[in-house]
Amino acid sequence: MTIFKRMAQSVQDIVRKADMKLLGLCLVCTVYGLVLIASATNYLGPATQLKRVLIQAAGALIGAGAYFVFSNIDVEHFAEKWWLFLVFDVGFIALLLTPLGRASGGNRSWLYVGLPAMVQPAEIVRLTFTVLLARQMAWFRDNRQMKGLGSLLFPAVHAGFMFVWIYVVSKDAGSGLMYLVIYAGMALAAGLAWYWFALGFGTLGVGVGLLAVFEKLPQYWVDRFHVLFDHSYSPLGSGYQQTRGLLALGSGGLFGQGLFQGIQTQGVIDGSLPARQTDFIFCVCGEELGFIGCLAVIVLEFLVIYRCLQTARLAKSSMDALICVGFGTMLIFQTIENIGMCLFVMPVIGLTLPFFSYGGSSIVALYAAMGMISGVRARTLPDWLRKT
Repeated sequence: MTIFKRMAQSVQDIVRKADMKLLGLCLVCTVYGLVLIASATNYLGPATQLKRVLIQAAGALIGAGAYFVFSNIDVEHFAEKWWLFLVFDVGFIALLLTPLGRASGGNRSWLYVGLPAMVQPAEIVRLTFTVLLARQMAWFRDNRQMKGLGSLLFPAVHAGFMFVWIYVVSKDAGSGLMYLVIYAGMALAAGLAWYWFALGFGTLGVGVGLLAVFEKLPQYWVDRFHVLFDHSYSPLGSGYQQTRGLLALGSGGLFGQGLFQGIQTQGVIDGSLPARQTDFIFCVCGEELGFIGCLAVIVLEFLVIYRCLQTARLAKSSMDALICVGFGTMLIFQTIENIGMCLFVMPVIGLTLPFFSYGGSSIVALYAAMGMISGVRARTLPDWLRKT
């Protein structure tokens, strides 16, 4: 009986330390997403539909376990071995170059490890990258006030290197871009001088402009931006996905056509909604559940993001605060980019809608990230509430 009591007490301590409000919000998003995924994969038949839903649910279950684990550990201590983080980040991405790597849609972004679902290294590495970057920036913030060249150069080179490495290995610019966005959000929160941002964006704009003038950019990059300014350009090519997505989203009206009733979501012909369970899950929501359903998605995402940034304000150290800001920035950008992509105002770069889109690696990584934020909140509690 004593053993069972100790086990029960341990479980209670683990649960008590976790931010159950944040976990509850994540679970609501996931359940909502499972319903949308079930509808989006209905056209594939019952067997495939069930497989996709079960994989997503299993990912969420594993992620919830990771959430509790990270809620009860202090990642600051692990970050002291920063070189191990760096070796892991580079090495895990490098596995894509081995026979384990798998290509899809032109990107070699997945690892086949014998599981029903493949692993996307860029999603997992994003966690360790954010922790390592937070450690770097916290040191500069606490020792040099983010004013000198070094406070810009070292973290920027780190983020830039990861972007280039991911693109060289996998050709997945969208996943690599997230690393630069996380850096920008954390640098802003850390107090990096505004003139560095102006210089950086200006240099980037000039560089991209010159590459475009001399036709050195990949043509599909140019086309994806071209269609944003001219929706009539390549409606069956570069603009096809967004044209179909906007049509589905706009046809839902206020309350939608009904769950499992969307014309494009349930269509099996070539002209139906593409990537409906992943990149364009928001269009599925709009077509079948209408404006009200989409508004619910946006509100839920906002509440999760708000909880992350609220925790950043309560953090006891610069590193903890920057971890929260980094993951909060990730959620903000992914949500805006995905919804903007569906609204035909942002380019298609393959970023999913957090907690809603289908993806085993993505859902596990998201819960693990939220677990780290939960751990930051736990460490803001007084000692008598933080039993170990």
